[in-house]
Amino acid sequence: MEIPVLIEPIPGSGYRASGGEPFAIVVEGTTPEDALARFKDRIATKLRNGASVASVEVQNEHPWAKSIGIFDESDPLVRRWLELIEENRSRPEELE
Repeated sequence: MEIPVLIEPIPGSGYRASGGEPFAIVVEGTTPEDALARFKDRIATKLRNGASVASVEVQNEHPWAKSIGIFDESDPLVRRWLELIEENRSRPEELE
């Protein structure tokens, strides 16, 4: 797994390495390499202490999507129902 790590100079005191969630870690080192090594060590320590990283697949499906195709369009009752829907869609809306 690769994660982005920001390494930036700190005026007069070395470098800072920081990451975002779930690796919200900020460390400082004398060189960019030192800061990155400290960052990696912090993650390794968390994993040794029982933390773990997982991914979850999220499906953002419309709630009605499951009902698509459940009616047999060759069924006479379903065909009549669809005809009525079309007739109602083509009618002008009546004002009350």
